Amino acid sequence: MGTHFTVGQLTAAAAAAVRAPSLHNSQPWRFRLRDGGIEVSLDRERLLPATDPSGWGARIACGAALFNLRLALAVAGTPAKVRLRPYPAETDVLARLTPDLPRRPTPAEQTLYAAVPRRFSNRAPFWPDPVPAEARWRIGEAARAEQGWLELVIGVSAVNAFAEIARSAHRVLERDAGYRAELAAWVRAAPAPDGVPAAASGPRGEPQDLLPARAFGGRDRAPGRDFEPEPLVAVLGTAGNTTTDQVVAGQALQRVLLTATDAGLAASMLSQPIEVPGAREALRLSLGRFGTPQMVLRIGYGQPGLPTPRRRVDEVLDLPVARP
Repeated sequence: MGTHFTVGQLTAAAAAAVRAPSLHNSQPWRFRLRDGGIEVSLDRERLLPATDPSGWGARIACGAALFNLRLALAVAGTPAKVRLRPYPAETDVLARLTPDLPRRPTPAEQTLYAAVPRRFSNRAPFWPDPVPAEARWRIGEAARAEQGWLELVIGVSAVNAFAEIARSAHRVLERDAGYRAELAAWVRAAPAPDGVPAAASGPRGEPQDLLPARAFGGRDRAPGRDFEPEPLVAVLGTAGNTTTDQVVAGQALQRVLLTATDAGLAASMLSQPIEVPGAREALRLSLGRFGTPQMVLRIGYGQPGLPTPRRRVDEVLDLPVARP
C-alpha cells in the first residue's frame, strides 16, 4: 500500500478534475501535492465577485472537480480517502486526499469515468422526448450516493411556479450593472482557455421562454421558435449550507451530471434561483423540503452540444519544488 501520492498520479487525475463545470467556466480550482496528499483549493484569483459574492458557486465547482479527481484515482487503482476542510486555519483548502487501500475499480466507477470527457452543459433546446422513469431514478440515486438530494419538479403547475421564481431571479440579476459586465467579460468570441464561447452558449433567450437564459452571446432563433415547453427540472440540495455542504453539493452535482451523460441525457445548469437569496428561499418553500437548494438542472434529450475549453493541467497544479 502506497502512503503517498506522486506527481504523476496527481497530474493524471487532475486531467479529469479540470473537466468539472463552473460558473462562467471560470475554473476556480487549484491542486497541490503536500506531505504525500493531494489538496483541492479555491483559486481566489478566479472568483466572480458580482455573480458569486459568497463564493458558493466556486466551492460547488471545486466539489465537482474533487469528484472527478476521486474517480480518476479510483479507476487508476489508487483510491483515496477524503477529508473535507482539513485545516480550520486554511479556509481555501477544501479537501485533502490521502491513499486508501489499493483495489480494482468498480464497474460504476469505470462507467462514470468514461462519461467525464463527454459531459458538458448543453444550452440548446431539448427534444420533447420524456426522460424515462429509470433514468430519473438513476440521477436521484446519484445525488443520494454523495449525501445530496434531488427533487424533480413534476407537473405543469409546479414547473410554471418554478419558472416564475427563476425568471424573477433573472430579472433581479440583470438589473445589476456589475453582474452584466462580469458576464460579458467571460464570453469568448475568440479561442481562449476559459470562459464561455459564444458558439457553446445556445440560442439567445426570448421574453416568451419558460426558463431564463444567461446572455452568453448566442445566436438568434427562428421567429416563433420556443425552447422546450415542458423541461425536466431537477433541484439539487444538501442538508445545510456550510462551506462543507457546498463542497458536498459539488460532488453530488458531478455524480448526477455524469450519470445523466451515461444515460444519454443532456443537461444544463440554471443557477439564477440559487444566486438570489429571496428566490432560493422561495424555491425551498415551494419544494416543501428541509435543507438548502444548491443548484437547478434542466435535463432532457437533444443534439450533441459543444464543450467549453479548459486551461492546461500544469496551470492549475502547485507541485513541490525540487531540492538542489
